[in-house]
Amino acid sequence: MKFKKATVLLILFLTLPLFLNCTLTTKATTTQTSPSLYFGVDVAFGSIPETEKLIDNVSSYSNFFVIGCTGDYNLTRLTLISQYVFDKDLNFIVYSDEPNYPSSQWLADAKNNWGNSFLGIYYCDEEGGKQRDQPSKDYPIIPQSAIKDIANFTYSDAAQSYVNALSWWLRTGPHSITKSFSYPTEYQLFTSDYAFYWYDYAAGYDTVFDEFGAHTGWANDSQQLNMALCRGAATVQNKTWGVMITWAYNQPPYMEPGPELYNDMVLAYNNDAKYIVIFDSNENYTQNVLQQGQLDAMKQFWQYVQANPRATTPVSDRTAYVLPADYAYAFGGPADKIWGLWNADDLSVGICMSVTTLLHMDSTNLDIVYPSQTLDSAGYKDVIYWNNTDLMSTPSNIAQQGDSSPFYATSIYFYAAVACIILTVAITFLKFRKRRREPAIKSI
Repeated sequence: MKFKKATVLLILFLTLPLFLNCTLTTKATTTQTSPSLYFGVDVAFGSIPETEKLIDNVSSYSNFFVIGCTGDYNLTRLTLISQYVFDKDLNFIVYSDEPNYPSSQWLADAKNNWGNSFLGIYYCDEEGGKQRDQPSKDYPIIPQSAIKDIANFTYSDAAQSYVNALSWWLRTGPHSITKSFSYPTEYQLFTSDYAFYWYDYAAGYDTVFDEFGAHTGWANDSQQLNMALCRGAATVQNKTWGVMITWAYNQPPYMEPGPELYNDMVLAYNNDAKYIVIFDSNENYTQNVLQQGQLDAMKQFWQYVQANPRATTPVSDRTAYVLPADYAYAFGGPADKIWGLWNADDLSVGICMSVTTLLHMDSTNLDIVYPSQTLDSAGYKDVIYWNNTDLMSTPSNIAQQGDSSPFYATSIYFYAAVACIILTVAITFLKFRKRRREPAIKSI
């Protein structure tokens, strides 16, 4: 009897901290206030009737719309669709890759016509991705003239060149898109990207959509990793961020099936994305590609949002992993280039391993950032630098770091495993003792 009591007490001693930890974490999370969510479709094809048909379809389970263009910069089409979206009580932004579209007059009239429903301009996209994947083409931000002497061109030179060129293009140049409206009191600048989010914000974008799609990453953690990069950049630079779900395939059917789309939307929602947008167009921008299964997934997600007001994860509960200054390694694979210009260096493998380790430890609570004057004031629970040797900690080192360490999760799993083993052994032993005390069944 004494043995049984001692065993029960030992089990309670080992398992009680687990339940306390789970209870406190849940309480801290559920008391957070849910932020607003902008959810909808980015239409990039040109047909007005088809666009209006899609708006009719999604307006009951979305609150946001992106009006794309196909290169003809048709202001009549833009005005008609803007009014149609407004009449459906949707917020909207307008895509442009031409600094004179929309016109100055159109922008001046927009505030009177649609008030705060018109949020701003989605100006160009994938500038970081183009720089990463196609630096030899004409359109990447870092000009070829700046990198002719690559031996004397540094990571910091690349960062300064990228930020200065993109900032000039967006805000300060004579043909900048913002010349027609007063920043920052009026409209915002949006873009989408799959690399170098930090530098998109530094150049002047207010919101960056992290792209989920065919060219996102190389590992199972790629979506979580890219959200960590985008959310981290937005947090430290006091900007907003979101997710743009694009093509999963470069040919029909283009978009992922409904169940996978639903899972991606929930993943972005649970990572606190303020914007979740579904891209809709074929390769030639002539027709939509969203089918009923994907629309059903969107409707299901909207119902999920209404039934599950999200509890945001405050910065004080998150970990920041700090990359080397201006080390624009895009995590497209172990051999991915830096700034699209330099091959992976001696740091790349170690950084990849560290990020993978932290993703498995902290998952949705991990942000990946760069050194910044505002990093200390961001309020992160833990700040881990790329050269922190604790990432290679032994179990004894981990035990010394205490509950506030990101490695605390490892010790929790260890204690849980020990508790399960002890519980199994104890139950087996007690059953064995009971069996020995029971009288044998006599044969008849």
